[in-house]
Order: sequence, then structure tokens, then C-alpha cells
Amino acid sequence: MGSVFVISDHHFGHKHIIDFESRPFENADQMNEAMIDKWNAVVGKDDKVFHLGDFSFLNREKTGAIVSRLNGYKYLIMGNHDRGRTRSWWLDVGFDEVSEYPIVYNGFYLLSHEPMYMNKHMPYVNIHGHIHGQKYEGPQYVNVSVEHWNYEPVRFDAIQEMVAPKEEQ
Repeated sequence: MGSVFVISDHHFGHKHIIDFESRPFENADQMNEAMIDKWNAVVGKDDKVFHLGDFSFLNREKTGAIVSRLNGYKYLIMGNHDRGRTRSWWLDVGFDEVSEYPIVYNGFYLLSHEPMYMNKHMPYVNIHGHIHGQKYEGPQYVNVSVEHWNYEPVRFDAIQEMVAPKEEQ
């Protein structure tokens, strides 16, 4: 397996998200194509992508067509807009793995759709989406909504480097 990436909140096919989040696209079709291109520009066939929810507002056929065009092994952690469909629906459209709940990755990273409650004594970093252009303060939260990352998946090692404790000078 190659590199690992994380990303969330593509909202494929959701025309209103363009205005809600001031996305730089004229319409949903242009947004969809640009986000597919950006994904494939950074993710290779042997890479793994954790998508942290709110993937698509489109029907089964159109969602499956998008998933099939995206490089990599695709793991969906279902978001609030994904939960209206079953886990098997998401597997049927082409995700390799699907979780209805947050997962712990590498023993230290909580991968979730919504930000999770964290305090300074908890030994985890919460990588999440859901809040789009907003950000939670503090080193324990990393928002991977597409709006923060130029609409492309983020390398997991870049996030690890971001949140690593800084050595004192």
C-alpha cells in the first residue's frame, strides 16, 4: 500500500454548498469535475484515502460513477448526510470499507465526521470534517473539510507533522 490520505465534505452534486461555503465553482457539475481532478492529481492507485463523511448528494448510479473515477482504496466514515443511506449502499457504490462510527487510526488519531469532545488531557488528535470553513482551536483538532485543503486529499504524514509536539529550542 502506498501513501495514506484524509479528506471530508466533498458534497458531490450539492449545488447549494457552493453558496453556503463560498466555493469557487459556477455549478455542481464544474465542482464535481474539479474535485475529481484534484483527488486524482494527488492520490495514486495504490494509496488509501479515509473520507470522513458527507461524500455525495447524488443517486446510486451517479455516486458510483464518481467513486469509480477516484484513485486509491477508499474508506468512508459516514457523515451526517451519508447516514440516510445504509452501510451496504456505500459499499455497493464502490467504497472498499465503510464505518458508521469514528475509528482510531494508528492508536492515536480519532477519525470522525463531526468534531469530538477533547480536552487537553486526552492523548488523541481528532481529525474530522463537518464544520467546513470553520476551525476548532487547539492542537488536538485538524479539520480536513475540502475548503481548508484546496479541495484535495491531505497526506496523513503532513497532518502528523503538523500536530507533532515542537521540540523546545
